[in-house]
Amino acid sequence: MRRLGLRARVTAGFAVGALLLSAVMALVSYDLTRRSLLEERERTALRAAYFDAAVVRTGLDTDTPDVVEVLRSLDTGGTRRALLHLDGKWYARTADAGNTAAIPADLQRLVRSGKPAVQRVRVDGQPTLLVGVPLAQGTSYYELTNLRELEDTFQVLALALTAVAIMVAGSGAAFGWYATRHSLRPLTAVADAAEKIAAGNVTARLDPATDPDLTRLSTSFNRMVDQLARRIERDRRFAADVSHELRSPLQTLAAAASVLDRRRARLDDRTATAAGLVAEEISRFQHLVNDLIELARSDQPAHREPVDVSALARRACRARSLPDTLLRVSPGTPTTWRVDQRRIEQVLANLLDNAIRYGGGPVAVHLSHRGPVGVIEVDDEGPGVPVEDRTAIFDRFVRGRAAHARAGSDGTGLGLALVAQHAAAHDGHASVGERPGRGARFRVELPGSLP
Repeated sequence: MRRLGLRARVTAGFAVGALLLSAVMALVSYDLTRRSLLEERERTALRAAYFDAAVVRTGLDTDTPDVVEVLRSLDTGGTRRALLHLDGKWYARTADAGNTAAIPADLQRLVRSGKPAVQRVRVDGQPTLLVGVPLAQGTSYYELTNLRELEDTFQVLALALTAVAIMVAGSGAAFGWYATRHSLRPLTAVADAAEKIAAGNVTARLDPATDPDLTRLSTSFNRMVDQLARRIERDRRFAADVSHELRSPLQTLAAAASVLDRRRARLDDRTATAAGLVAEEISRFQHLVNDLIELARSDQPAHREPVDVSALARRACRARSLPDTLLRVSPGTPTTWRVDQRRIEQVLANLLDNAIRYGGGPVAVHLSHRGPVGVIEVDDEGPGVPVEDRTAIFDRFVRGRAAHARAGSDGTGLGLALVAQHAAAHDGHASVGERPGRGARFRVELPGSLP
């Protein structure tokens, strides 16, 4: 299961915290409001019931009281219903058996004993407040107040508080996202700088004044990059110095080996074979030294200028006795790119040499573009590159399995590393994949090379 990122976790934390807080506040508010309204309604119902009971008591205090007429004289409105229990009989303003059935027996006994009582009941499924008032011996007055309107108010209040809780949770999530976006901005700057450094740009630095709380981090990061840059420069100079120092004796050895090679016909077979091996190894050593010098220079920024890349590709093909028909330019792709000519020449040369040595020979050189990104692709008809080797082969002194299978190859293990370095100098990258059909397809992307 994929773990959520820091921003997502903080945003979710803000949202959950805001939801819990708003839910607790909503529940407390709902409970307090509900209690307050119910208590107020009970007080109102009690006052009305006692007033109506007094009216009924007065109306019954005659020789021949008309019970129904007394009940009809009450002003109960549309929410209250009056019941009278007199001499074992029930009286009401209108015939309504459901009302009398809703009065609990326990409450009736309590009222008959001379004690008033209040209880919430349900009449025909409606919430109702029941008030019982004792009038005289054997006479009880009951008043039922419909609470449906109050229940509707509670439902509206619950919906409103739920909506408020959801909005507060959404606001918390938005605030969390906003806060993390600004809080993580310094870390984003660190990540951007690290990516630039990983791509070879060791001039990337952090501004210590961006965030006072991260001054120590910025200072330590910049100090680390300074040390890394010095070490890289020291290693580059060491490689360049060693390579240059090796050039002079190698040239002397190459000249001597050339003399021996020209006189191989005059030597015995064993000596001639040894002379040939010496000449081959010296030539390979010279290629290695040249590649090391080029690798030491590859850390420098690319010098971009308008270059006809298609002409470079044709020239590279002809230098290796390959037909110009290998070059294929995608429709709509301009042939003039803003690139470093020396670097792109070597990219094309190394990719073609790699295809010749390990890929059974190149079958196509593609020039295309993706917006401002120029793309160079070289296809071969070899066995392809295994997935597990597709990243490692661009490292220095690493050779793929096809190269190891051809033990007689004179490769140095630096050709594809130089391709990757030259691509990185253009803020691009090199990769390898499968060619449709059979073989490998080496791809170099050069951002900013096209308008």
